Amino acid sequence: MARPANPFGQVLVALVTPFTADGEVDWDDVEKHIDSVIRQGADGIVVTGTTGETSTLTDPEKIRLVEVAKSVADGRAKVITGGGSNETAHAIELYKHSEKAGADGIMIVTPYYNKPTQAGILTHFRMVADATDLPVILYDIPGRTGVPIRYETLLRAAKHPNIRAVKDAKGDLSEVSRVMNQTDLLYFAGDDANALPTLAIGGSGLIGVTANITAAPYRRMVDAVNGNDLATATAAHQALEPLVRATMTHVPGTVATKYILHGLGRISSPRVRLPLVGPEESEAALIEDEIALVGPGADVDFSNFRPDRNAAAGGALPKVAGTTR
Repeated sequence: MARPANPFGQVLVALVTPFTADGEVDWDDVEKHIDSVIRQGADGIVVTGTTGETSTLTDPEKIRLVEVAKSVADGRAKVITGGGSNETAHAIELYKHSEKAGADGIMIVTPYYNKPTQAGILTHFRMVADATDLPVILYDIPGRTGVPIRYETLLRAAKHPNIRAVKDAKGDLSEVSRVMNQTDLLYFAGDDANALPTLAIGGSGLIGVTANITAAPYRRMVDAVNGNDLATATAAHQALEPLVRATMTHVPGTVATKYILHGLGRISSPRVRLPLVGPEESEAALIEDEIALVGPGADVDFSNFRPDRNAAAGGALPKVAGTTR
């Protein structure tokens, strides 16, 4: 089945939200970081997703992140707002405000903690999609939400005209193939290690965490797959493997990514907000051991990598607490 037009881009970065040392959003770093990943080849920016620490951002911060991303991107990349809420009414309001702020698309995560039935999940998706004219990506990540989006639910959701894609962090590529064979849904890899396998079976792209650190190899991989050049795509996949392991294996991806970006001098602080905390000594050592294996094909220079375990230690309590309406 031929895929419909892709309104989201192919190399999408699940953007970290840079904070100051006391846990406030560092807006200067946000702007610099967005510009950096676009210059490296990203054509989509996902703000306020899991990697952006959506659970501890306030609603005004989330809306401003859309506005800032839209301004910095300036037509060079699509801006997708993630996160949402496990309360349907709250999610609808967030996405309405995001649309007004200039978002090009929205990403709806399966309601977490509530553990709804498949009927509840489908109703949530449909009601949010009804509330906006923007194209929608469904985010299937049962490891965080507690429940998967089942095959039958995906087929039913695909009938909604605004629901256009799935970010798959379930990792069941046989199911991905099955759904793509029976619907027009676009698929994006939600696990960095599965970027090339997803593309190889007809996926449209990736929404990557490691792409915060180096988007260029993912751009090369996607372009190679588009050009039927498996050798080049495989070389990019292999070059990224140790960095993906460093970023995604030992601590939450947000924590490792900020630790690495700070060590590279690309953000001012590696701070995360509680309950996330920076890597402990043993975890930091494992991250650094993996980084030592990263070669030139990853397009990131670690020769001046200066990680700061003290700066990363602990987590911050911001002045304004939690997600507020």
